Parts: sequence; structure tokens; C-alpha cells
Amino acid sequence: MAVETVIENGTIVTGRDTFDGALAIDDGTIVSIGAEHAMPETERTVDASGLLVMSGVVDPHVHIDDHVSLDTYETATSAAALGGVTTVIDFAWQAYTGAGSPWDETGSLREGVERKRENGSEAVVDFGLHGGILREDSALFEEMGPLVDEGITSFKMYTTYEFGLSNGFIREVLERLRELDAVGVAHTEDDSVCESLTTEFRTEGRDDPKWLPEARPDYAEAMAADDVARLASETGAKYYGIHTSCRKAAEALARYRDDGSRIRGETCTHYTTLTDEIYRELGNLPKIAPPIRTEDDTDAMFEYLRNDTLSVVSTDHVAQTRERKETSEWWEDPFGANGLQTSLPVFHDEAVNNRGLSYPFLVRVMCANPARTFGLAKKGTLQPGTDADIVLFDPNETYTISARNNASVADYTIYEGRDVTGKVKRTYLRGQLVADEGNVVGEPGHGEFVPRERPVWSDE
Repeated sequence: MAVETVIENGTIVTGRDTFDGALAIDDGTIVSIGAEHAMPETERTVDASGLLVMSGVVDPHVHIDDHVSLDTYETATSAAALGGVTTVIDFAWQAYTGAGSPWDETGSLREGVERKRENGSEAVVDFGLHGGILREDSALFEEMGPLVDEGITSFKMYTTYEFGLSNGFIREVLERLRELDAVGVAHTEDDSVCESLTTEFRTEGRDDPKWLPEARPDYAEAMAADDVARLASETGAKYYGIHTSCRKAAEALARYRDDGSRIRGETCTHYTTLTDEIYRELGNLPKIAPPIRTEDDTDAMFEYLRNDTLSVVSTDHVAQTRERKETSEWWEDPFGANGLQTSLPVFHDEAVNNRGLSYPFLVRVMCANPARTFGLAKKGTLQPGTDADIVLFDPNETYTISARNNASVADYTIYEGRDVTGKVKRTYLRGQLVADEGNVVGEPGHGEFVPRERPVWSDE
């Protein structure tokens, strides 16, 4: 019996190898990969001549339709599809009350999960959820077990902002995560250091956005990164340090990594491709936390990606508008920058074209490692039996990034005017074409919530 589709004449890229070949898809699943003559009969062929055939990108760090991001699931996942991203992991928030809270009353993690799953019915690509802990409430510990059983196997905490948690409560969360064999995730900046410097700079009238990196310095990030990694090490919990931006914070993670089985870390595309000069060029538009840092820190991100202290490149995608960004001070909300649509071509251009890293390296840090780290067994790979989430990528096409092409509600990009070589041509989700030559062709609702397994971590 013939299979539905064979993609032929392309260059297959896995996390270990690159070779000329083909792959066959049937009923949303990869059924064969290898030499073209070994493929089964097919109803349809796709000619991938001159293109790389890769797994869809797995982005484990995005913000959609919540108190920090204006995107709907349709707009964010449309941007993802155009960028070759076939699975995202968003955050389901525990409502808190405070001066900056969008909620009128506190709420449970369960309520946050139900809200995101309902809104996710508009998704164009697949999505998972992290639990997002925004207040110290012991009732949380009763919620976590059932949520893990339902496929929400990681939980995020903050050490800063008004919803930051104390080290004591973080320790309790990590103890519970160890019992559940789930993963702790934390935004790590020392709040007191950042707040004291911000107050000092405001008093002195340093209102230019160029002061943001000095108000949230690398050592404040490193202090908190060290604290949480130490707590994870002492409690025996799995811990994943998100959006590592600087050499000092990466060094802090490296101190506790040992054999790599319990401590992991990520960086983001912007920390590998931009420097703090961007604040002089674009003002508040690239206002994110932790901030974009120095050229040495950019180099350090690649050093620590090479030695596997950092094993994932994400976006930390947040959709805001130019108006909201440019009418606030650098110390005020909103923070964040959009990146789902441009992350793969921008990182490819920097990592492969400029720094000479391999295509298997690219696939590892953007596809295979995030899937394995967060328990997505059928994602991030081209192995037979897994989901046919596939990107056809032209490594030689050069184009200029412009916000005019954004599918996200964000009306700017921090990569505006950047020339990159490497472009997403087609994106398939479970064998169905969802983006084709810069156009979204997938229907809202084709994307599904993906329950995640408890991940098995080892030093691979």
C-alpha cells in the first residue's frame, strides 16, 4: 500500500549526521528515512532539491496570550509555522494579585492550565505548557502531582519582579519536583540588586535605555543562577536555567552540572546574535530581562553551547507593540521581544555561516535537545515512528528581515534590516503543510496540546 508522501532529493539533517536521502510520511508519522531507492511507493512526492530536510524546531520558552504577551495562539503559532517551529511550550499561570497584576484575585494553576488549553484551540502548531508559579501558597503542592500526570512536567519560578519567590519557597518547590520526577525552571536575577540599581539610576536621571544592562547586571543574574542551581543540586531536583545571557551566569550553571544529569540550561537567539549596542540603536524596543549584553557574553554563549553547559536555544518570545514599548521608561513594563518567526534563520546565519558550526549542532540545540529535555518523545527527531514535523530550509537564500512580514501582533522586530542567509521554505506539522513560501496555509486548530512525559535526563 502506498504511503501519503515522500520528500526526496533533499539533504537530511539529524542531530548526528547529514546525508543525501529521502523520508516517507504516512498518517502524520515518519515511516521511513534513508536512501531514495528504499522508499515505499507513494501517492505524492515533494522535491526538496537544494534544501535541507530537518525536524521542526521545538521552542520550549514562549509567552502567548497572557499578562506579558499580546499574541493570540493563532498569531503566535502562525509566526512559529513561518519560522519552522512546529512545537512550542507556553506558560499556564497561577494568578496573583499586586500592583502590576492583571488579575483581580488569586487563582490556581489548574485554572491557568484550563485557560491556556481553551485558548490553544486556535493553534496552528502543537503546544505544551509549563506550570507558572507566581505566588507562595502551599496549596500549590497538592496541584502539582495531578498536573504532572496530565503532561505538564515542568514548572517555572521567578527570583525577581513582584511575583518573585523566596529561596525558601523555591527550595520547597524543588523538593516536590524531585518527588514527582518533574523539572524546575527559573528566571534568575537577584531582585534586590536590580531594584537598588534601578532606583539609583532613576534618581540620577539616567533614563536612556542604554542603562538597562547596567541596572540588571551580569553579576545579579549570576548570583540568582548560582542560588537556584545550588538548591536544585542539594535537593536532587532536575533544574533548567532559562534565558542565560552572560558568561557569569553560564559559569554558575557549569559549577553544578557535574555529569549533566540534573542541571541544564538554555540561551536565546538574541543573546547569541546581538550586543548591548542595540539599546543605542533601537531604544526601548529590545527591552528584555535579562538584558542583551556584551560581545564577550555573546561569544560565551557559543562556548557554553559547545561544551553542553547550555544545550538549548529558545526565543523567549513576547509580543508587544511599538507604541507600548516606546511610551514606557526602560525600568517599566512591558519587557520582551518577539522572535518565533526569525529565530531559525537568524541563529542559522550566526552559528553556521558566521561561526562555522555544523548543521547537526543546529538541529541538536533547536530541535532534539529541547524535545528530549522536556519529555516530547515524538518531537525534535526524524526517526521513524515519530511525528512528521519537518522543515524544508534553503541554506543559500539571502533576504532582509522586516516587521512588515510579521504574523505576530508585534509590529516591530529587533532584527529589522538584518540580512540573513538561510530561509524557511516549507513547514509540515504531522505531515500536513502549515507554512509554504512565507504564507501560513495551516488552519487554526490544527495544532494540538501535547502532554509531555517525565523526561529522562542523562549526559548524552
